Amino acid sequence: MNNREYKKEKLKEILERIGKGEDVSELKKQFKDLLRSISPTEIPVIEQELMREGVTAEEIASMCDIHVELFREAVASKFDINVPPGHPLHTLYAENKQITKDAEMLNIYAKAVGNTDGDERIKNLESLRRLVKELMSVGATHYNREEMVHFPYLERRGLTAVPSTLWRKHDEVRARIKLLSKLINQDVPDWDEFVKKMEDRVQELSTVLVDMVFRENNILYPTMNALLSEGEWAAIRWQDDEVGYYKVSPSGEWKPEAEVVQPYQIEGHLTDEQISGLPAEVRKIMENKSMEADEKKVEREGDIRLDTGYLLPEEINEIFKTLPLGISFIDKDDRVRFFSGGKRTFGRTESVIGRPVQLCHPPKSVHVVNKILQAFREGKKDSADFWINMGKLFVYIRYIPMRNKEGEYMGTLEIEQEVSGIRELVGEKRLLDW
Repeated sequence: MNNREYKKEKLKEILERIGKGEDVSELKKQFKDLLRSISPTEIPVIEQELMREGVTAEEIASMCDIHVELFREAVASKFDINVPPGHPLHTLYAENKQITKDAEMLNIYAKAVGNTDGDERIKNLESLRRLVKELMSVGATHYNREEMVHFPYLERRGLTAVPSTLWRKHDEVRARIKLLSKLINQDVPDWDEFVKKMEDRVQELSTVLVDMVFRENNILYPTMNALLSEGEWAAIRWQDDEVGYYKVSPSGEWKPEAEVVQPYQIEGHLTDEQISGLPAEVRKIMENKSMEADEKKVEREGDIRLDTGYLLPEEINEIFKTLPLGISFIDKDDRVRFFSGGKRTFGRTESVIGRPVQLCHPPKSVHVVNKILQAFREGKKDSADFWINMGKLFVYIRYIPMRNKEGEYMGTLEIEQEVSGIRELVGEKRLLDW
């Protein structure tokens, strides 16, 4: 097991047997001792020797499931978290397994680009580009779910340090993926210089990806497992779907019976039992940092419960007055029920309330109004858009049908906005300038 030549030959044997269709899981069991004997520093050396002998990057990539075994000791969770498929924790661990594989594949393709030339080099570079493009979605799915859906449950309990630290690390990974993507998608005037820079950035990205997997598997997920109730996990499962996943599809095996519980609905104080179940790193943070649970009640006296929050009638009125656009609502009987104040292009007076919408337009255009409303009622159209020039103003007008959960027509929204300033925007603005 100390002979690299022996290891290389055994890996070649594994490749050949994979090519013949043998089961990967059985091969992992059979070559368990071999895989554990190969250190992470030996992997690129052995891969390089294999490619010199004619093994392609695609063939080495077919060993991806076996490669990840070489990292598993480093990134595997130290905690026994037994949850069924479909549970959000099961999905998170599955995604991290995939991210670990992709971190290894980055190195494989980078080495392949450096050790080949001509058409083969271009082919390997394209494989690297595809993988980096896929990794761009890690931030929009896996990390974004944690930041937007999962972190609030810890923050409510006063555990703000863990989410804020991980979020910074997420942004570091996102930045490194963008840097690598920019490098490998530009023209290559000097291949030697390009390969060196590319391999450095791949190694940096691979390292931070695996480091993040370790932090999540051994700190974040055990913490969430110790603190969150079934109702909280049920709420997370429902909201996770809205964000999306990285290369996995959760099954429907896990079926929670508890009602969903949002962060603002929980009592934030931790029990001694909950604290004892936390990872040592988190308990240390709690000892060294003053923590205060967020006990702010969200629902107030007089609040109206909406699908996604609570608002006072006065707040609802002011929101419509503050919007930088105008909204009008025509009910299912074609009567004007409401219009917003604030910044409008077309003026409205309260005398319009209750008026048939057909009488609010010039007679020559009533047939167009009726055609739009009829199409909305019949479910044939989902919008009607117009834009017009009014001197220096450019006005965008949208008509959108409003339907209930059963899909029944409830009325139509008219939205109008002066967008000449928006049309002139170019480039990006990411920093505050006041």
